[in-house]
Parts: sequence; structure tokens; C-alpha cells
Amino acid sequence: MNKTASFLFTFLAIGVAGYAIVQYFIIGVDQAGLVQMKLMFLSKLSTFWYIMLFIHIAASVIALVIGPFTLSTKFREKNIIRHKRLGKLYMIGILFGGVSGLYLAFYATGGLAGKLGFSLLSIFWLASAYQALVRIKANRVNDHQQWMIRNYALTFAAVTLRIWLPVFMLLLGLERFELSYAIIAWLAWVPNIIIAELFIQRKLNRKQAHIITNKPSVIKLDVD
Repeated sequence: MNKTASFLFTFLAIGVAGYAIVQYFIIGVDQAGLVQMKLMFLSKLSTFWYIMLFIHIAASVIALVIGPFTLSTKFREKNIIRHKRLGKLYMIGILFGGVSGLYLAFYATGGLAGKLGFSLLSIFWLASAYQALVRIKANRVNDHQQWMIRNYALTFAAVTLRIWLPVFMLLLGLERFELSYAIIAWLAWVPNIIIAELFIQRKLNRKQAHIITNKPSVIKLDVD
């Protein structure tokens, strides 16, 4: 990833994380647009739902902000101890964010399609984090890095969701919000994971090409 893309990637992650903190923890959760829209379809939200929402927001913000630094090769090489510590904190964020997200998915706007989309996002989010953890414990660093890329692509759904929302508001209008949210429940993460896979494959192809290019030539000698 070039410097411009990396900067934009990090800027969007920190920007959305900052927005979430201000919106949900300073302005107030009931003033959040997504909560207000949900209250249009439900007469009341339980106290436990709000608790799970706060856990989800807090944990997801931690993962969203830490992710770009744990994925940075330069940061990892210069700060291996900090990388490991941040990695542990990131995994804790995914654990709490994923479990709370799975609960919230059952109450997602958008009918069955919305619920299924966000449920699968939470399941894959947790599963990919587990796969990354298993790989690093087995000292399979390259495999670990690949699973972390996949995992953060899912974490980044917090950003892409908020990019798609205004687009669909313009296209379909507020009156068709439930349909929009059902579509966004999939668009927020499915393209992300496809792009992540393409990025991983590109890195593998480059690595393989580098190995082939730098492979020592074998000179065959004919002995008469």
C-alpha cells in the first residue's frame, strides 16, 4: 500500500472512531442517527441493548484505531514490543466488539437480510481474529499477517458503512431507509473482504516473482 492510500486509510479510521466517541459518548446515544431511525421502527429499546451498544462502540473504536498501526510494517519492525501489546489490545477489542455486535445484529434494521448481513459480519470478524491468533502462536508470521489483513478489512466496515449511508439516502431517500440498511448490511463488509483477498494475492505474487528473479542460476556442466 502506498503512502497516500495508507494515510487516507488511517485518516478515515481515526475520523470515524472520533465521530463515534463524540456522537455516542458526548452528544448522547439517543441523538445518533442510526438509533433515531431504529426508534422509528421500534417503540422502545431495552437497557441491555444500550449496554451492548456502548460495549460494541467502545471495543470497535479501539480496534479501528489500533489496526493501522499493527498492520504497518515499519511500526512493527521498529516497535516489536509495542506491536505485540497493541495486538493483544486489538484482539480484546475484537472479542468484545464481535460478541456485542452479534447480539445487536438480531435487532438490526433491514429485516432478515439486515440481521443476516450483520450476523455474518460479526461471526467472520471473530473467526478471522481467532485464525490470526492461532497462526501467530504457531509462529506462522506470514499466515498471521494475512489473517490480520482480512480481519481489519471487516473492522473497517465501521467506515464503509458510514460512507454508504449518505449515498443510499440520496439514492433511495429517508422513506426507504429499511431497504437501504438491508443492502448496506452486506455492502459494508463484503467488498472489503474481496479487496483484502486481492491485496493478499497481489503481495504473494510479488513475493513469488521476487524469489524467482533473485533465484541463483544453476549452471549445468557436461562431463565427457
